[in-house]
Amino acid sequence: MTRRVLLLVALSALPFSAAVTTWGKDNKADNCCVRCTDCRKACLECVMSCLDEEGRKPCIQACLDCADICEACAKIDARQGPARKIIAEACAAACENCAKECEKHTDDACLACAKQCRACAKECRG
Repeated sequence: MTRRVLLLVALSALPFSAAVTTWGKDNKADNCCVRCTDCRKACLECVMSCLDEEGRKPCIQACLDCADICEACAKIDARQGPARKIIAEACAAACENCAKECEKHTDDACLACAKQCRACAKECRG
């Protein structure tokens, strides 16, 4: 195995934020990557908030999908992978979908999530 392959294997075993931070030190991860990290965090916080609320299944599903796509996007973007533009476009779409769902609710976690999702979609498309 080459050093690069070994590094990729090691990074894939790290928690999400550690992998992004490691790549960012050498490759200066761009705004899409950073926004994806922030968006993922907001989505997971929204999920935790919505678990106790009645009728929030669509919001929880949208947030979980968005968080997973943001994680993949940030990892691929941080290493400048060849699927970077494809995943960034998918991430922007998932973020917009999540924002629409979260904006249906007035609690702080949902509104904060919607705000982060809109910002992430803008950066990933820009």
